[in-house]
Amino acid sequence: MTAKGDRAAFRKLQEYQRRSEAFKPGTSATGERSQEWSGVTFRLGTSQLACNIDQVQEILPLPSATPVPGAQPWILGLANVRGNLMTVVDLGWFLNGEPAEITSSSRLLATGPHKSPVGLLIDEVYGQRHFLNSDAQTAELAEDSPLSGLVHRQHQLGTEFWQEVDLDRLFNTAEFLNGAAT
Repeated sequence: MTAKGDRAAFRKLQEYQRRSEAFKPGTSATGERSQEWSGVTFRLGTSQLACNIDQVQEILPLPSATPVPGAQPWILGLANVRGNLMTVVDLGWFLNGEPAEITSSSRLLATGPHKSPVGLLIDEVYGQRHFLNSDAQTAELAEDSPLSGLVHRQHQLGTEFWQEVDLDRLFNTAEFLNGAAT
């Protein structure tokens, strides 16, 4: 390659570096704040759901849990996760009144309000997806859906619809907060 070609390639690399250093994640090409958010997508029964990735600390296989006497049946117990106690909740059982079928795809979403670790048992994790707020639609739920208080919008990616679960609402419902058996 000639010296002239080397200089052009070097200038191109300098341009890439300049553009890379100027890029700010979460902003559009015009420098405006992007309306994109990242979610963890998962399945609970037949529902395809997503929750904000900032609310999930970790995704775990189901650990063994020690039952808590006097707790609601949907509270599976307490699990020791790397030396920290985590309350394990069967989210499907809490919402639908039916215990989840534990399979090799079952996972815990490690989350929790105010740094209180809670593991939400779900049927399957699909991974991380990026959604645009501008593409969000009002969620289409049946009136008697147990998700109606937790899901207000849904996102479409291709032919799939993902209902956005608000975990903060879940953690602030009286039924969830009162895990004592009646």
